[in-house]
Amino acid sequence: MINQTVKASCFQAMHTQNKPFLIPNPWDPGTARLLESLGFEALATTSLGVANMLGVKRATQQALLDNCRSICEATDLPVTIDLENGYADAPNEAAKMIRLACEYGAVGGSIEDWTGVNDPNKPAIYEFNLAVERIHAAAEMAKALPIPFVLTARAEDRLHGHFDLDETIKRLQAYEAVGADVLYMPGIYSLEEMHTVTTALKNPVNVVMGMGDPSITLDQLGNIGVQRVSIGGALSRLALNAFMTGAKQMRAGEFKFVSELISIDEIHSVFA
Repeated sequence: MINQTVKASCFQAMHTQNKPFLIPNPWDPGTARLLESLGFEALATTSLGVANMLGVKRATQQALLDNCRSICEATDLPVTIDLENGYADAPNEAAKMIRLACEYGAVGGSIEDWTGVNDPNKPAIYEFNLAVERIHAAAEMAKALPIPFVLTARAEDRLHGHFDLDETIKRLQAYEAVGADVLYMPGIYSLEEMHTVTTALKNPVNVVMGMGDPSITLDQLGNIGVQRVSIGGALSRLALNAFMTGAKQMRAGEFKFVSELISIDEIHSVFA
């Protein structure tokens, strides 16, 4: 296995190359190995994928960390972990997840400004100053680690009913100023909006195409300055859709889906 320091250096270098790179999102060791076999350069965990795997709406902090370790141990690729809001409101407490992510094998991680609360009577997004303090604390923790750890700061406004792009860019610029290595705004759909975001920032931008216009190509993303392209929980949802389609056919007494199965030999050729 490639050691963590080498993985970290490789991952950091990917963010400086003159073309965007794809970073798909596995949810277990098997999907991680399948993605590695296809030639991807790095992987990102997905908290939604972990939750789907466990049959819950939101995975626990420990479940995310354990999932990260299992994926890191299954592949030689660099892995960055989706840490949601760090499972804490206070900046220093949320920042501890960065250290834990490193200890569990990750070479990067994301902290978002969603509060973790799905209650219409409570704020879904942290107040601006607190959100910036949280990213600053996470950046300081990342800098103190023994490897070059890539910190991604996520602005979650669009996912929680806030559609003021200027306000979101203001947040991303503030996160950049306090030490975030990569900026990420899930929920932007059009190439035009993505371009607006990339031109407003100096550091690399991650676009999640699980929420973007599916007609957009990697070449187009590269032309507007996107550095990293992920898919979020989309592959997990795609797999679940195939599962449900097959299960519904079976429940109806039909088995047409059997003609679409991946061969056992193809799977075993990767897992061997």
